[in-house]
Amino acid sequence: MSERRAVTKAIATRYVRSDRAAKKHVLDELCATTGWHRDHARKALRLALVLKLVRPRAPRAPLYGEPVIEALRCWAVQGTPCGRLLAAALPDLVPRLRRFKELQIDDATAAQLLRIAPATIDRRFKTDRAKLDPRGRSHTKPGTLLKDSIPMRTWAEWDDAVPGFVEIDLVGHEGGNSRGEFCFTLDITDIATGWTETRSVRNKAQKWVFAAIKDATAAFPFPILGIDSDYAEENAKPRRAAAAHDWREIRMVSSA
Repeated sequence: MSERRAVTKAIATRYVRSDRAAKKHVLDELCATTGWHRDHARKALRLALVLKLVRPRAPRAPLYGEPVIEALRCWAVQGTPCGRLLAAALPDLVPRLRRFKELQIDDATAAQLLRIAPATIDRRFKTDRAKLDPRGRSHTKPGTLLKDSIPMRTWAEWDDAVPGFVEIDLVGHEGGNSRGEFCFTLDITDIATGWTETRSVRNKAQKWVFAAIKDATAAFPFPILGIDSDYAEENAKPRRAAAAHDWREIRMVSSA
């Protein structure tokens, strides 16, 4: 049927612009192609160019009301998982929260909460999840001048199988607001063994960063042979700190 409509619409413009004799040939052509009666073909040609008004579809009433959606915010207890994981945890989570008075809902709302689909959960919390997205909160800034002072890591100079080659990173604890001063955590991880040391850093000042590195590396059960960091200004501070303290036996490289 769709093919017939497409053919009719293609011929309709030619049919309207033709004279009486030409219309007869166009009508014969359409009847031969579609097998329609001439009266039906004539009506189809006339209606093919008529614009149809499409009425907006009435929105469907929401299946789950606001009490259910508000109660669904118990996902924060689970660490804001995706809809599939949260839906699987709700049969155990909801009764526990109600028993300890952490979730004040009636039985009808609880029953709806247990029936909600994973796709509905993801759709309802799309905006909330976007607000929790950590992207765009990085405290590292490109340090273009440091690219000349920190060599790139190559396979010939770096052996991940040997203990002593570590990667470092600074993590800021700004709580969503990067204004003012806040603490950082210095993370040092040995690639071969997975041995990790973390130290709190007052801020990104070189003196605090180097003091944390010196204290953390002293806790490793093997000597540090190389430190790998990106070109970010914060992660390059150990490189300059090492140079200032003549810490030359440790190779400083960058992976980016």
